[in-house]
Amino acid sequence: MKNKDKDGKPLSYPDKSSRTVPMTIMLLVLCGFSFYLGGIFCSEKDRIVPNDVAKTGSPSKEVSSSPLQVKSVSFTECSAEYQDYTPCTDPKRWKKYGTHRLTFLERHCPPIFDRKDCLVPPPDGYKPPIRWPKSKNECWYRNVPYDWINKQKSNQNWLRKEGEKFLFPGGGTMFPKGVGAYVDLMQDLIPEMQDGTIRTAIDTGCGVASWGGDLLDRGILTVSLAPRDNHEAQVQFALERGIPAILGIISTQRLPFPSNSFDMAHCSRCLIPWTEFGGIYLLEIHRILRPGGFWVLSGPPVNYENRWRGWNTTVEEQKSDYDKLQELLTSMCFKLYNKKDDIAVWQKSVDSSCYDKLTNPDAYPPKCDDGTEPDAAWYTPLRPCIVVPNPKLKKSALTTVPKWPERLSITPERISYTPSGSSNAFKHDDSKWSVRLKHYKSLLPAIGTEKIRNVMDMNTMYGGFAAAVINDPLWVMNVVSSYAANTLPVVYDRGLIGTYHDWCEAFSTYPRTYDLLHLDGLFTAESHRCDMKYVLLEMDRILRPNGYAIIRESSYFIDAISAIVKEMKWSCRKEETEYGVEKEKVLICQKKLWYSKNL
Repeated sequence: MKNKDKDGKPLSYPDKSSRTVPMTIMLLVLCGFSFYLGGIFCSEKDRIVPNDVAKTGSPSKEVSSSPLQVKSVSFTECSAEYQDYTPCTDPKRWKKYGTHRLTFLERHCPPIFDRKDCLVPPPDGYKPPIRWPKSKNECWYRNVPYDWINKQKSNQNWLRKEGEKFLFPGGGTMFPKGVGAYVDLMQDLIPEMQDGTIRTAIDTGCGVASWGGDLLDRGILTVSLAPRDNHEAQVQFALERGIPAILGIISTQRLPFPSNSFDMAHCSRCLIPWTEFGGIYLLEIHRILRPGGFWVLSGPPVNYENRWRGWNTTVEEQKSDYDKLQELLTSMCFKLYNKKDDIAVWQKSVDSSCYDKLTNPDAYPPKCDDGTEPDAAWYTPLRPCIVVPNPKLKKSALTTVPKWPERLSITPERISYTPSGSSNAFKHDDSKWSVRLKHYKSLLPAIGTEKIRNVMDMNTMYGGFAAAVINDPLWVMNVVSSYAANTLPVVYDRGLIGTYHDWCEAFSTYPRTYDLLHLDGLFTAESHRCDMKYVLLEMDRILRPNGYAIIRESSYFIDAISAIVKEMKWSCRKEETEYGVEKEKVLICQKKLWYSKNL
């Protein structure tokens, strides 16, 4: 019996061939719609796509035959209120974050939709910076127009304003006789400062970086660290004068440095509460300090017997604070190395047997568990545990690492812990950069002259570029991508300095703080994550007017980069590499000095 419809007529069913076409069409429609939705949601999550760029090929190590095409772009000038804009440490956004342990001073970058795509102007009356070494002791007032320190610290001789300049006489809270006399006393306590044993140092709460500036003359390269604030502009003062510095604070996140790297750490009345919160700030100092490295503290509670009256406290309270500090440092395998007057020096143990005692369940601080990566330091929370140095590393302690300057060219032990790292790879990299630098100097004769002092290598491997320019009157901030192979320990083992960073975000520095930016294949490596326009805008923000950029990139990117930076008021010329290969080119660029129309 045939099935019938409601009118009693027989139902007719289509055969298979007649059903295939509409089902196929429906399937294609559904697949296309799913692909569209996936593109919407996945592209925003996994990739930052440049709005200004239309790609005619895919970026890769194998250079596309068709170069990247760029739509027309233009940039407006930011208003004058953004002249000292630091996107990830912006005082205007601090109220959004907590005050506990000063977390609001840590990095908090704006969301993608709130990024500025305008050009940061210089202050009214900005002048090309005074050149090194004269700049160590003076800078133009209009370049860093802040009187707060001058007024609040006038009795401590940090700096003083005379006419159109700020002068830096080398005073400080704990060195009223000048920073030179202070460091002389420190050298008496730590003879290793004079024979090349100590090469890298970090100054936490650096003031105007007088200590780091003085150490440069003694062959010690110091990272001066201080947070962004509304008035003091400590890091800006340091970089304006040609002294290495970076915005940062020990709060809830690790500092952006690898473990066991600095030879010395210093705090001169930096007001960090070292014994609070279970000593978690000291645990971070322990992590970044090399075995055998020194921690130097001057100010409260050192010399409490003679100083307590000036600290608005009692001698009993100061003695208690000192005893707590000493007990905490001992539990972290530090030993009191030397002490005189206002300066106390502790040394981190090189003896692994000290750390074996931490296996006791009641020990504090405990060892960090095996799942804790000692070098993870990009948005990595501080933990109340001690990072024990790798016992397999026999040549990375301060007592065994080569002295400066020999350590610059000797293959670091930790290179074996990097992907494809070896002595041959290290030597090849050094040789490569020696050839490249000779070529760069022919293209940009300003390298090696007083025109270039503050330099950044934006995506280094082993610090080869910095090593090649070591005899020039400049210093280099070596940057290793937080997404790249971790080679930063190798950089530090060579006696150089650097930091982790993600170039999809703003760098931790003020505007106009570098004379030369160098990058080698950064867009080839990172364009799948980062919007090229915003990376170039960030380069413009941190580059000084009349400063230079050396952009070494695949031919796929070079014309697109050139088109964008032209709209940023840069002048560039395209050059061949040292070997004249077609797949890679070099852009030599200079940023124009311009003044805001909005003033």
